Amino acid sequence: MEGAWNRRLAGLVLALIVFGLDQFVKWLVTGPLEIDSVGDVQQLLPFFDLRFTQNFGISLGLFEADSVETRWILVFGTAAIAVIVFLWMLRERAMGDIFGLGLILGGALGNILDRILFGYVIDYADLHFGTFRPFLIFNVADAAITIGVLIILARSFFLRDKSADKDMQLAAKES
Repeated sequence: MEGAWNRRLAGLVLALIVFGLDQFVKWLVTGPLEIDSVGDVQQLLPFFDLRFTQNFGISLGLFEADSVETRWILVFGTAAIAVIVFLWMLRERAMGDIFGLGLILGGALGNILDRILFGYVIDYADLHFGTFRPFLIFNVADAAITIGVLIILARSFFLRDKSADKDMQLAAKES
């Protein structure tokens, strides 16, 4: 049982690291680098700019919060999802899944805090190849959520049977 709790604790620590990193980079971009108004841009590499954007919606600009009421609906809806992810992590035994859930939870917390403080999520990372932009402007939290979801999906499609057998053996040992 102790091993399972250590893995879950590692997931929570990862979530806190992602949350802290997300907030630190947002502070760095909007504070010392002074990229804090819509349209402000600083090129870092030929294919990567810091470009300040206010995201009033959720993924892909869906469900844009155009009023105080919809802002708080998004805050509480996202918080409910974060609670579900947290509870899932507490029940999970497989370290790979716990890792993915930790990324999702940390990213969700970072974006929730932005929405509470500012009414929008601060996005700034603009990855592009010339004029081709394969991604919307994003932040550390968005990247962590995306990577976490991809890990959970990949594990559920490709590793679940092997992982389930191993987890059942591990659970039997811990009981």
